[in-house]
Amino acid sequence: MMGHTHALTGAVAWLGVAPTLAALPLLTDSSRFVETGVMVNALNPSEFIAGTIICAGAAMLPDLDHPSATIAQTFGPITWMLSKAVAWVSGGHRHATHSLVFAAAAGFGAHYLANTYPIGRDILVALLIGLAIRAIGIGVPGNKMATAMVDIGLAAGLFVVFRSYNVGYAWLGLAVGIGCLIHVVGDCCTEKGCPVLWPVPGRWVLPWKIGIKTGQAFEQKLLAPVLSIAIVGLIYLRFVQF
Repeated sequence: MMGHTHALTGAVAWLGVAPTLAALPLLTDSSRFVETGVMVNALNPSEFIAGTIICAGAAMLPDLDHPSATIAQTFGPITWMLSKAVAWVSGGHRHATHSLVFAAAAGFGAHYLANTYPIGRDILVALLIGLAIRAIGIGVPGNKMATAMVDIGLAAGLFVVFRSYNVGYAWLGLAVGIGCLIHVVGDCCTEKGCPVLWPVPGRWVLPWKIGIKTGQAFEQKLLAPVLSIAIVGLIYLRFVQF
């Protein structure tokens, strides 16, 4: 799938799933979960919107294994070098990062940062905001450096806005895990599939050659608009409840 489709599915997943998870007594009332900060005070309006953007960005994380992809240019040389490192460690595009193992590891890793290393947490949050911005196509056409500067400026601006609203990040691990998982599910719906059970060999793909062809009419003209409408509808429904 294309970057904007992954980002949109990440946003839809957060808007659809997070309120239900926050309502579960096991996550909101259990002292064990309160102590570890899984979903403590997670869903006030500002954090709900922050989670939507961050989950959209997290839905792009698996594609950092592809240095030639547009998403690798989000913050210019910084994300390009990060992408090169991820590609080398993971074995290339659509290998280790496109698996359940990576989704779980990324989620737990983000949760650990959120509760242990504030600086690391803030760097990750800024990266995810930037990935979401780049995925939806905000930038200067034909100018990579100018686009990177726009991404950095907007990511920094949103990060400051979140700070001004005292957004907490107890839910960060959940948002990252959901975003990465929805990316894997999405790519399993394409004709190339994903190594879902990596390091076990084999790719999961839809049968009978009905996988989505990346960038073709179905994705561009039907799927992306439907996801966009779903985001608007879910935001409206959630904010009516606040």
